[in-house]
Amino acid sequence: MPSQGNQKILAVLDDLFFTVKIDEAAKRAGVPVEFVKSAKDALDQARAHPPVIILDLNCASLDPLKLIEDLKSNTALKGIRLIGYVSHVQAELIQKAREAGCDMVLARSAFSKDLPRILKRHALG
Repeated sequence: MPSQGNQKILAVLDDLFFTVKIDEAAKRAGVPVEFVKSAKDALDQARAHPPVIILDLNCASLDPLKLIEDLKSNTALKGIRLIGYVSHVQAELIQKAREAGCDMVLARSAFSKDLPRILKRHALG
């Protein structure tokens, strides 16, 4: 069961630019974020039932589509909301992520622009 006190958002990425961008937006919003780079760490941290998992669909250190499938096929974790972001020109990857169970897929530009709102909305439940 998710604990009421844990409002830490989980971010799965290996891109330094977006790590800094997410970290800075999270600090401004007063939202704690845990960063991981591997599927194993993501699955381990997901057991804490974060309100949302942010996933870079271009993350080279893991297979993002497999991670989405692993999260959504686990009955204890499937209720966690997944937000993926990707280059807007990768229509096939966007479609595959949605089919795998990603709740929301955004272009990198839209994700960057909406990041403060996304963090606040999901941290507040």
